[in-house]
Amino acid sequence: MQLRFYIDTESELPHLYKHHINETEVEEVLKKPLEDRLGIDGSRVALGQTKAGRYLRVIYVPDPEPDSVFIITAYELGPKAKKALRSRRRRKP
Repeated sequence: MQLRFYIDTESELPHLYKHHINETEVEEVLKKPLEDRLGIDGSRVALGQTKAGRYLRVIYVPDPEPDSVFIITAYELGPKAKKALRSRRRRKP
């Protein structure tokens, strides 16, 4: 999968670095999301766990090019969001 990242104009680095997330973690979540749902204005929201055990929310937009996405941001889930995710996962058959 081809990943492109939103670049912060101040630092000229991917925005997700401000949230202490790296590209590999984003890729891990997108390859095997626990949830992937519609977001705002055509974006998508993927929730998942990295190999290191962190739970992340990744906001992205599918590119017109096949197998390519534009990553807007990503950040670690807080305790309430993690609990809600686990609860939703337990309810699924």
